[in-house]
Amino acid sequence: MEVGPGTGNLTVKLLERAKKVIAVEFDTRMVREVLKRVEGTEHGKNLQVIQGDVLKVALPFFDVCVANIPYQISSPLLFKLLAHRPMFRCAVIMLQEEFAQRLTAKPGDELYCRLSVNTQLLAKVDQLMKVGRNNFRPPPKVDSRVVRIELRNPPPPVNFSEWDGLVRLVFNRKHKTLHAVMTTKSVLTVLERNYKTYVALHGKGERGVALPLPVGMEVEKEGGRKEEGKQYEEIRTLVEEVVALPAFEGKRAAKMDLDDFLALLAEFNSRGVHFSS
Repeated sequence: MEVGPGTGNLTVKLLERAKKVIAVEFDTRMVREVLKRVEGTEHGKNLQVIQGDVLKVALPFFDVCVANIPYQISSPLLFKLLAHRPMFRCAVIMLQEEFAQRLTAKPGDELYCRLSVNTQLLAKVDQLMKVGRNNFRPPPKVDSRVVRIELRNPPPPVNFSEWDGLVRLVFNRKHKTLHAVMTTKSVLTVLERNYKTYVALHGKGERGVALPLPVGMEVEKEGGRKEEGKQYEEIRTLVEEVVALPAFEGKRAAKMDLDDFLALLAEFNSRGVHFSS
């Protein structure tokens, strides 16, 4: 599958090697151009063109993806490919240089970010080559890189919505400690809402520990008096219990690796604390 064939310069080369090429092109003018390019050739019958927005159309089955795309759709296209099933063999994509470097950044690197962690959880990424801006006419303002992306098979046994919810929170301030990030009022408010939903559905934590009642839910005390559940304080206690564990005390997202995040998510989930509603 080729994303954005344009006038077909790369398409023609791909047709010389592949049994079939499926090209996804948004611009109807380019669709006509690439079809005209191969019309009457021995490989013409092996080209299928899908006209539409690659972010919106249902992608067909493919084993290899090749893409030279507008850089503004790099992130949404990347995650559409990472979520694509059935799994493909690999994708070779040209990206803006800094974006490409973020995909393989390691803990402690300046470019290490949520994109780095999420991509590396789901795929193996290799930097193949740098493409200087002067290779284009007219030259863009930035250099480019070509990367190869291979999905991890089998995929990691983790709920990606939960994972991304946690990673999104801690990378908002990646140089702050987990305690500083996770105990802010805004974060506790989100966790409280998710926690109330979890309690309503499950009634107790995954470790079998009874969970406190949601805010506003009243319980009878001796003598007939009622008391509101103190949910906010309970959430703070659970969060502080996790971030005070030896594995996480003083840790910052900027220097945590995949195993650290997986362990952190497991500890929160085991206490009924979730990052997606």
